[in-house]
Amino acid sequence: MTRIVAVSGSRSAASTTRAALRVALDAAADAGAETDLIDLAAVDLPLYHPEEDAQGDSEALKRRVREADGVLAGTPVYRGSYSSTFKNFHDFCGSDEYADTAVGLLATAGGGSYGGTLEHLRSTFRNVHAWTVPHEVGIRGASSKVETGGPGDADAPDDGPRITDDDLRRRTERLGRVVVEHSERLRE
Repeated sequence: MTRIVAVSGSRSAASTTRAALRVALDAAADAGAETDLIDLAAVDLPLYHPEEDAQGDSEALKRRVREADGVLAGTPVYRGSYSSTFKNFHDFCGSDEYADTAVGLLATAGGGSYGGTLEHLRSTFRNVHAWTVPHEVGIRGASSKVETGGPGDADAPDDGPRITDDDLRRRTERLGRVVVEHSERLRE
């Protein structure tokens, strides 16, 4: 069975990034994949130190990525790039984790600009021999389009997160399916 893991680089309790990744993961599950979510807000991952081997949950997290056929990488946009939380996790992982792995990119912006963030993610994933899929998702004004279902989102449905903009929802679901499709091709 194809295994897809999503990595949420947000520390926010009501994270639109995590919620959007769950929408993509649900679509991946509907396409027949086994899914997993790494919520970086809920793990023990100290700042990366190149001279230390295992730190906190780093070995278990790296194993989850290494064993996945595909990865959905999501981050909020901070200062025109990805979050320091995601960067720290990304520093722990290398080509051993990502070689021949399909990676789908997702960025959530409070304002309107996410292009630089997706570009930075693409570049750094290619540097560790991942295969970034051509379909990617950027969400402008995410707090008005993504209902998290978490604390601080009283309007969210009881059945989990959802994206209220139909086009964005379809694109996010497609991201999950595209990562499954490309993961299966890379395994052949």
